[in-house]
Amino acid sequence: MISTLLRSDLAPTGKIRVGINYGNPVLASKDPASGELHGVAVDLGRELGRRVELPLELLGFESAGKMFDAVKTGAWDIAFLAVDPGRAGEIDFTAPYLEIEGTYLVPPGSPFRAVDEVDRAGVRIGISAKSAYDLYLSRTIKHAELVRGTGPDAAFNLLIEGKVDVVAGVRQHLDANVAKLAGARVFAGRFMAIQQALGIQKGRAEGAKYLRAFIEDVKASG
Repeated sequence: MISTLLRSDLAPTGKIRVGINYGNPVLASKDPASGELHGVAVDLGRELGRRVELPLELLGFESAGKMFDAVKTGAWDIAFLAVDPGRAGEIDFTAPYLEIEGTYLVPPGSPFRAVDEVDRAGVRIGISAKSAYDLYLSRTIKHAELVRGTGPDAAFNLLIEGKVDVVAGVRQHLDANVAKLAGARVFAGRFMAIQQALGIQKGRAEGAKYLRAFIEDVKASG
């Protein structure tokens, strides 16, 4: 039986509202017909609900940026998203449970061959707004221009429409999009390692403590 304080931190409405970013296929996907969510983030959320014996509500978001914005309105209690200093003012994070790569996709005929060639004056980089890699590149890109889409698919469409020269994203999502554009390439190198963790709204110390222990246990147990 969990304590009243932990219950209040994890489920102030009586159920744990879990933010799931199905725009990142490494974490989750959404069935186009049924709308049902699947993936490692979904499995971990359900395991958490089972352990604390609280009802669970899965809330799907098409991008990490939209999910992060939703924390400001109190829409979710916990969420699976990348650790970033730009989010630390709103969210307490566990240790990472998964690491994925941020890299670039270029169209056919692109002169670029490696990650370190992209940051040049006049180069336009398509990116999902407020994603972990947007936050990172906003701090590190010195010469190129970042052009933001509302989500990963919207960022890729910027390339299709000729509005950007390269697209930044999660490797698995970019690999999936290569098939949609003959001759496109995803770089072998990466510009960052994106550390995925479990986050809880700031100020819920008991909940944050429990989630950190939970993530360590599921990593150790497999």
